[in-house]
Amino acid sequence: MKIEILGVGCSKCKQLTANAQEAVKELDFQAEVVKVTDIDKITEYGVMMTPALALDGEVVSVGKVLSKDEIKKIILK
Repeated sequence: MKIEILGVGCSKCKQLTANAQEAVKELDFQAEVVKVTDIDKITEYGVMMTPALALDGEVVSVGKVLSKDEIKKIILK
């Protein structure tokens, strides 16, 4: 699984990245957590508000910092 954090590097983006990494660690799940900071790539996803979270290329959250527990629920779906 590839988890992408879409954002230009603001504090909310950094927090979402940390929460995603912690969720993956707690689940003992094989996933790659990647930051996408290129604004052109972010807009290719149709994202106009950051931070955003994408799993395997599908945007699942936009404009908010999900908690690690919320991210774990999304991963397990």
